Amino acid sequence: MGTPIVIAKNINDTSKEIVLLSQFANRHGLIAGATGTGKTVTLKVLAESFSRIGVPVFLADAKGDVSSLAKAGEASDKFNERLKLLQIDSVPFAANPVVFWDLFGQQGHPIRTTISEIGPILLARILNLNDTQEGVLSAVFRIADDQGLLLVDFKDLKAMITFVSEHAAEFKAEYGNLSPASLGAIQRNLLALADQGGEQFFGEPALNILDFIQTDANGHGYINILAADKLMNTPKLYATFLLWMLSELFEQLPEVGDMDKPKLVFFFDEAHLLFDNASQALQEKIEQVVRLIRSKGVGIYFITQNPLDLPESVLGQLGNRVQHALRAFTPKDQKAVKTAADTFRSNPDFKVDEAITELGVGEALISCLDEQGTPQIVERGWVMPPYSSFTPITPEERQALISQSIIAGVYEQAVDRDSAYEMLQNKVAEREQQKQDAELAKQQAKEQETLAKQQAKEQERLAREQQKEEERAARERAKLTQDIVGTFAKSAARSLGGSTGQKLVRGLLGSLFGK
Repeated sequence: MGTPIVIAKNINDTSKEIVLLSQFANRHGLIAGATGTGKTVTLKVLAESFSRIGVPVFLADAKGDVSSLAKAGEASDKFNERLKLLQIDSVPFAANPVVFWDLFGQQGHPIRTTISEIGPILLARILNLNDTQEGVLSAVFRIADDQGLLLVDFKDLKAMITFVSEHAAEFKAEYGNLSPASLGAIQRNLLALADQGGEQFFGEPALNILDFIQTDANGHGYINILAADKLMNTPKLYATFLLWMLSELFEQLPEVGDMDKPKLVFFFDEAHLLFDNASQALQEKIEQVVRLIRSKGVGIYFITQNPLDLPESVLGQLGNRVQHALRAFTPKDQKAVKTAADTFRSNPDFKVDEAITELGVGEALISCLDEQGTPQIVERGWVMPPYSSFTPITPEERQALISQSIIAGVYEQAVDRDSAYEMLQNKVAEREQQKQDAELAKQQAKEQETLAKQQAKEQERLAREQQKEEERAARERAKLTQDIVGTFAKSAARSLGGSTGQKLVRGLLGSLFGK
């Protein structure tokens, strides 16, 4: 059996409460209305109510005013008038357990995910790529997978695109044409997103989505508040991040069916951003997630000014609706009023389309599912006051809550482990080393060849000198022999004298020279 959550009191009979049954909170919902009509207060009332019954909540704070959920409310003349209108004696003012988050890590705990986890389809939407460029980006992801290169952060993806650009001809046969123009466009859009601070979203430690689903010591669900004032300057990053979150919840949470209360309630502010310029494939993905995620115990509540901002296929899945005032100055406005009126089960006591334009601030048309899961007839009511403050917390109060958070220190320090960038850098370094080694080997071979030639020439020179030396020595020996013989002959001739001596000498000489 679920718990009835009081949203409002009937304006004609304040004893009659308008409630949302917690067992059907996962059937999703809508909070719509023009600016300044009370949507934020309705959001706070619902968020507080879910938290009090132990349901964690996630919501975005576009203007900084939702941070007031962290501070107990206080009485004022205006507040007391509201209590009197609702015939309520008092309100138990109380702060709510909150966890602040921020993609940029300034006003809350950092939220990160890896490039690989977010995937090419959602990343293409963030980068505003056309179909051709999205196809090339998908091929880059596929190549990274096949090469065993993990894409964690921006520098990984940029390095991967550079790598693919340099080897596009090699990849063409298997992955198709990877045009330099498309790769260049992706790189430029990455730089543009980095200039907007978007690269901080990609990295590690990656968010554990289950950290959103926690309760405090009192059993109250934590209200996770995403600082979105700066993030709204990059609307596609904001919308795609929330869609990624929903996809992660859908993939990680088990099937639970209908429960007494949901496991998590997710408020999607500025919901039109989710569907603006969404491709048909992406819109179908969104519709599928919305349709199926309720079986995981997650309720999604879209917040927008105009119900026409949402596709009919999504509107038809929203069982709990709170419609604040709409203005009907133009034909388009009138169409929006009619669309909003047509989504309600009519009430014989008033005309819905007329009532929508007459609603005051803090007043709404409300229809929730009854105990059989059937939409109730629409009722006009005064929205209940929140228990928390209407004044945003100060930066000092925010920082104190962040430092005392249940996840303080878990995500603050970024981790840069080896991934595609480092692996590709190593490949470049290896190729450079191989190139240097090859050049060194070539130089050494050239030097060896030169040295061998020099040694050969030196050996030839030494051989020639040796030959010359041998020839010179031979000439000297021959000359010496001749000189000795000549000297001996002259001496002998002088000693012997006469004809007998000469004959003897001739005899000796003949013996010596074979004559």
